[in-house]
Amino acid sequence: MKTPVHCLLAATLLSFAIAAHTQNFSDIKPSPQQTAWQDLEFGVIIHFGTNTFLNREWGDGTADPKVFNPSSVDTDQWMKAAKSAGAKYAVLVAKHHDGFDLWPSAQTDYGVKSSPWMNGKGDLVRMASDSARANGLKFGIYLSPWDRHEPKYKDPKAYDEFYLKQLDELATSYGNLVEFWLDGAGSAGRKYDFESIINELRTYQPNTMVFADVALFKYADLRWVGTESGAISYENWNVIDRTGYLRWRPIEADTPLHKLHWFWHPNDESTLKSVSELVDVYNNTVGHGGQLMLGIAPDNTGRLPEADVKRLKEFGDAIRQLYSHNLIVDEHAKPASPDEYAAIDNDPATFWSAPVGSNHATVEVTFPKPVTFDRALTMEWLNDGQHIQKYTIEIYKDGAWQPIVEAQAIGHKKIDIFPPVTAQRVRLNLLSTVGEAHIREFRLFADNANGGR
Repeated sequence: MKTPVHCLLAATLLSFAIAAHTQNFSDIKPSPQQTAWQDLEFGVIIHFGTNTFLNREWGDGTADPKVFNPSSVDTDQWMKAAKSAGAKYAVLVAKHHDGFDLWPSAQTDYGVKSSPWMNGKGDLVRMASDSARANGLKFGIYLSPWDRHEPKYKDPKAYDEFYLKQLDELATSYGNLVEFWLDGAGSAGRKYDFESIINELRTYQPNTMVFADVALFKYADLRWVGTESGAISYENWNVIDRTGYLRWRPIEADTPLHKLHWFWHPNDESTLKSVSELVDVYNNTVGHGGQLMLGIAPDNTGRLPEADVKRLKEFGDAIRQLYSHNLIVDEHAKPASPDEYAAIDNDPATFWSAPVGSNHATVEVTFPKPVTFDRALTMEWLNDGQHIQKYTIEIYKDGAWQPIVEAQAIGHKKIDIFPPVTAQRVRLNLLSTVGEAHIREFRLFADNANGGR
């Protein structure tokens, strides 16, 4: 016969089981490392290897290491160019699918140590990581699971051990890594021991963010957007559901600086994306709450082409010009209440919280005189999870509030663009939130080229 204590224990255990089973998106919160990574917003991924010298994108692992012989490698130039574009971190492709290593790995001779470059004594991972940090950028590594050269690849167990040893070399010799990139290309039908790989990485790099396609690895910290177009084309919720397994996995959207080209190719300046195309990429990645990962590629001398360097700076200048003049601050708008000031102070380190337990709230500003604007930037404080599920941006006109934007997810950063409007009172109307919302920033801007003030 069951005693009341047994019944109470059974009921408690059942309630825990039900609670776990019914966990929803709003219950999932990011780690401190994830929120710090999301604040970086924009990075570059650097492709350089034997493909650079063979005018191709995909290597098959048969290229002679002697083809890799750049005459004037300048990793400082790479990083300065990336920084001019606004990037905050750089990920180097240390080994692409062809298996050619850009560091002197003790596990194989197939890499820079068998090339004529620097008489086989060079270490591009060392040079790139040192240059990144010297220029104020964080540094990460791409280590392809697929290896088309290594003979051990035919034996999954032997290759997993080989891969772990290469990972150890990279994780212990090049300082803190902000991101570890796992590419799923060529992995159809192949199961890697990802749990051992990540456990090994975490031993030496506990704060590194692991990127992987959702279908490739269940427990990664970050996820792929799904295309290489440079756009997040759907509502961006940071929590992803893998058949009932919920996890905070923010999006990284990768796209190359040259259309369809990750590696350098001769005479391909015509494929360089225009400034307006790159601004659209930014607005549709960072401006949709995700991370932009822009692909850059040194040429066969080891330097970024001057046209690429120029375009990166032009891109950075365009973004800085577009989003450096916050009208709410520059035109001295006032909040509806003093506590809302933290949402409009131009400081992402502060945030405003809606009343405890609320599911709807507004942030309102009033200008001394009407202003014209054509875009809004809103940032949600995500440490406690993603709470905002529906919102509008409204102007007060003809005695009533009129919506100019109606949308759902905000997340890390949302840029809403609309035809120019003129108003003296503007509000962010949070129509539906899970508990109280938290707003880091609400800003308004005008693109003068498009008729803004």
